[in-house]
Amino acid sequence: MTSHGSPIDTNCMTLTRFILQEQRRHPEATGELTMLIMGIQTAVKSISNAVRKAGIASLFGMAGDVNVQGEEVKKLDVLANDLFINMLSSSFTTCLMVSEENKTVIEVEKDHQGKYIVCFDPLDGSSNIDCLVSIGSIFAIYRKTTDSEPNVNDALQPGNKIVAAGYALYGSATMMVISTGNGVNGFMLDPSIGEFVLTDPNMRIKEKGKIYSLNEGYANLWDPAVAEYVQGKKAKKAGARYIGSMVADVHRTIKYGGIFMYPATTDSPKGKLRLLYECNPMSFVVEQAGGKATTGKMPILDIIPTDIHQRTPVFLGSSGDVQEIIDLYQKHHL
Repeated sequence: MTSHGSPIDTNCMTLTRFILQEQRRHPEATGELTMLIMGIQTAVKSISNAVRKAGIASLFGMAGDVNVQGEEVKKLDVLANDLFINMLSSSFTTCLMVSEENKTVIEVEKDHQGKYIVCFDPLDGSSNIDCLVSIGSIFAIYRKTTDSEPNVNDALQPGNKIVAAGYALYGSATMMVISTGNGVNGFMLDPSIGEFVLTDPNMRIKEKGKIYSLNEGYANLWDPAVAEYVQGKKAKKAGARYIGSMVADVHRTIKYGGIFMYPATTDSPKGKLRLLYECNPMSFVVEQAGGKATTGKMPILDIIPTDIHQRTPVFLGSSGDVQEIIDLYQKHHL
């Protein structure tokens, strides 16, 4: 509602206001999680700004390039990674980070440490940057459960221990979709005020959809359950949609229903997408929206990780569609 016919909503629900409101529900809350999400929000705003002017600012191309002024150009995904690390470190809320861009865990300086661990993919789908396809950022937040010095084992928690997770989508607009374990809410960045505004409250995924999404170029490498499932979808004339940018594909799946799949292949028997900072956060959000997420054989969120860059097959989306693939895996005794 705008007041007195004003074009500006004077009572809009911003992400900051929403998170503070959520905090009030928990009298025991210290405000650390609120500060942490604010740090992620700032990183996302900065990345969104960089994505919007990447071509003009010569942010495309390989890291290590030198521009006409002789300055080293930071590739967009390197820049995004630095922004996430700096914002999270300076929030005084994290002790450990896992990034898709770093081989090992990133430990926060002792005097900056907090009680949370964040696993993130700073710029998912970055191979699509140069052709202007939607890309995104993904994150999952865990609570440190031990009293020891932070180490890699603190990050190896199953997805069912996630405190909050979400993603940012840099598409025709910039959107943040977040869950703190109490449903899913979507916030659109309003560039005129520089704030994320609640536009998609209580997002829910349909029980069944008419869209399936996977790379059919690998069809001859699938196991029999996936092959049979896709044949069944074709027989029903289901719509095939595959962008190749996980955030964009999953966001469409949440909005329109259906299933997103990145199965194992004979070339990649463990799957290709990473568990900690891609599959776990996305599965958490999908399940919070009423959907399902599985490897075909077990729920994604029940996997106990053994490595920070561990891969897994993933099927997620509408509960009815995902159940079909689970049933086929049981039928084929895979």
